[in-house]
Amino acid sequence: MAEDAELASRICRGDIDAFEALYEKHRRKLYQTAFAITGDRSASEEILQDAFVRAYAAMDRVHCSDSLSPWLHRITVNLTYNWTRSRQWPLSLDAFADRLFAGPTACPEHAAEDSEVHDIVWEAITSLNFNQRAVVVLFYFQGFALPEIAYILDCPTGTVKSRLHRALKALRHTLTEDRRLTVEVALAAS
Repeated sequence: MAEDAELASRICRGDIDAFEALYEKHRRKLYQTAFAITGDRSASEEILQDAFVRAYAAMDRVHCSDSLSPWLHRITVNLTYNWTRSRQWPLSLDAFADRLFAGPTACPEHAAEDSEVHDIVWEAITSLNFNQRAVVVLFYFQGFALPEIAYILDCPTGTVKSRLHRALKALRHTLTEDRRLTVEVALAAS
């Protein structure tokens, strides 16, 4: 029996330690997903907590033979969707972009240039509509396969492919039109 399936079985029997182990195993990726979509640390923390409360309440109804990650991401994405519908989407995620794309740099000039490029790319990602942004986050940042994203978003795989294609097309257009980037950097970033 897979690790998540074993944890789910133990949780259904009232094992709080198993629930804590499930939380520790999945919390980081779920928080990253919520934060990448909302851009709000506080909201992401609330969404994470709410996702696990809902998961706990529905644990006896889940049929788990492998990983609970797609199911937990589905809950999380639904909660972020509700959050973004009820609030204005923040346009600036500078701190998140810095952390998300941070990497070793050779010198301060390159660090400043890399930071600016990352900010511009993240700005382009945040300009996508919710469905496109969610697909980009789940595919590129969380590494889910297209069928898993289809499950998480409760839509056909073809719809996921279409959203991803449109998102990449929109990003490519936005980045090639951005006068702050050279064409080579814009194409490489998209």
